[in-house]
Amino acid sequence: MSQVEQKKTSEALDPAIKKTEKIEKEIIKTETNDKIDKVIEVVLSSNDKYNYLSSNLINALEMFVFEYNDKSITFNVNLYNNHSELKTIFNEKKKPGKIFIGPISSEETRVAKQYCEENILIFSFASERSLAGECLYLFNFFIEDDLRTIFSYLDAESKIALIYPDNNYGNYVNDIIDSFAMGSKSTLIYKLKYNEDLSDARTIIKQLGKYEFRKQELQKQKKLLMKKNDEVSFAALKKLEKFETIGDLDFTHLIISDGNIRILELAPLLPFYDIDPNNIQFIGTGLWDEKSFFDEPSLQGAIFPGIEISERNDFVNSFSEIYSLPPPRTATIMYDLAALISILSKKYDNLNQIVSFLKEDNYFKGLDGNFSIKNNIIERELLILKITNGKAIEID
Repeated sequence: MSQVEQKKTSEALDPAIKKTEKIEKEIIKTETNDKIDKVIEVVLSSNDKYNYLSSNLINALEMFVFEYNDKSITFNVNLYNNHSELKTIFNEKKKPGKIFIGPISSEETRVAKQYCEENILIFSFASERSLAGECLYLFNFFIEDDLRTIFSYLDAESKIALIYPDNNYGNYVNDIIDSFAMGSKSTLIYKLKYNEDLSDARTIIKQLGKYEFRKQELQKQKKLLMKKNDEVSFAALKKLEKFETIGDLDFTHLIISDGNIRILELAPLLPFYDIDPNNIQFIGTGLWDEKSFFDEPSLQGAIFPGIEISERNDFVNSFSEIYSLPPPRTATIMYDLAALISILSKKYDNLNQIVSFLKEDNYFKGLDGNFSIKNNIIERELLILKITNGKAIEID
């Protein structure tokens, strides 16, 4: 990241913090043993499941330390392989005023939360929102931000269908999407689930697009035209020979709440069964924010919530140059979190002051755009991006 970007990020955080100067004066300082410990403990898993992500989060942290050159705090990395080792780290490091970054998983975060009574702060990367509270704050990419952005964008003419995989992510989207749709001008009319291995994907897509019914309707039209012996009917019949089905679909937008390689297998099936992206607006989630998706022909014109890569280009380029691989999409979370903790630890003397500040309606600018902390959970301000010719560009 360039020095200009460093300055911009830092200055973007500072104004929000200045708003709390009045609050700061009103807070009674706690005893000396509640003073912020300037050694920040980073706790990340080294087991096979999370080692890749942990390594890249550490890489992002190293970049922050080098680029910000903040001598006032130190980040101490602690790796563990199981719950027992995680508990040992907390038992050894816990003391009033300590700040922890991690763990990654919800299960391990549940273990860490048991130490909240020690007057510490924990910034976890877990996805289970119910864990937020007490001393624990969650930093992740949350589908709630995606759905809020999508349904704020859609208008009263939008009729929505949802298809989702039968896995934890897809079923969670299915559980919460109605609450966002109810507050929207648009209408959610279908929700269809497919097997995670895509074994029934063709059947579900046919069902979604009423493929067999529309195919039968086409055959009926052809038979009627064949019985007529005039030039107009002949011309119409010749035109119909180009189509597989006939008739409009009863939805205008299709939300596909899936990602990974499955998108590249699933998306081409939609136009194959006459769910035409030229007529139906395909909508993704933040899982689509991967450049490998942007060249897929069936996704051209599709939209999804996110932030343009130009906001994090310097980070991506520097990371790729230093570590010889592009960063995973989640690596920016560590960078933004480290920047936030760095500035808060400079501004405040103890954890109570930080907690009071985080309860206020403050906004910060990070590598992934503006964010705030609401009820101990990061909340992002996202844009609607459109996939066009290998890029994802903000819609005007």
